[in-house]
Amino acid sequence: MSVKEGLSAIANAVLEEEQKEAEAIVSTAKNEAKEVLKAAKQQADKKYQTTLNQAVARAEAEKRRIVSITEVEMRNYLLQAKEELVNAAFDKALVSLKEFVTTGEYHRYLLTLIKEVAKGLGQKSLIIQVNTKDKAWLTQEELDRLSKKLNCELKILEETEDFIGGFKTQSIDRKITYDSTIDNKLNELKPQLRVELAKMMFKES
Repeated sequence: MSVKEGLSAIANAVLEEEQKEAEAIVSTAKNEAKEVLKAAKQQADKKYQTTLNQAVARAEAEKRRIVSITEVEMRNYLLQAKEELVNAAFDKALVSLKEFVTTGEYHRYLLTLIKEVAKGLGQKSLIIQVNTKDKAWLTQEELDRLSKKLNCELKILEETEDFIGGFKTQSIDRKITYDSTIDNKLNELKPQLRVELAKMMFKES
């Protein structure tokens, strides 16, 4: 083999070696690139899923918030409607009571009520206070007749108060007072009546 041929063989061998090395480098680079892309894709998928989960969670929270607000508003609306209906019922009751106090039946009721309260208090003397309309017919003479039956001196108070009907009473020494007005009785019954009316109107148990 000539020198020229020997140099050519060496050159070819070096080139072949360099080509193999270059191919190996390229192959390694490709594999590394694939791994990098794979990892990047996994990371992207993970980030996408996290973002999606967060978005879904926010959407669910917003939906629950809207539903909650709607339920609260609905409860408030129903409570307001109930209150309006109950108040309307009380207004009608007041109208009926105001009509009742103009009747003869009410006069008998008031005298009976005075008699019951006087017996219950067990005092020898009581002062009776009524409104202006009742004072026009419930005179001292009327109370004197009732006093004899009760063995309790009843005195009409000259001063009147503005209430629907009924009366207020107190002992002579002012230590005992008792409110038997229709207004007070209605206020005392109002919480119970409110419950009963709500039951009747809304079938509540």
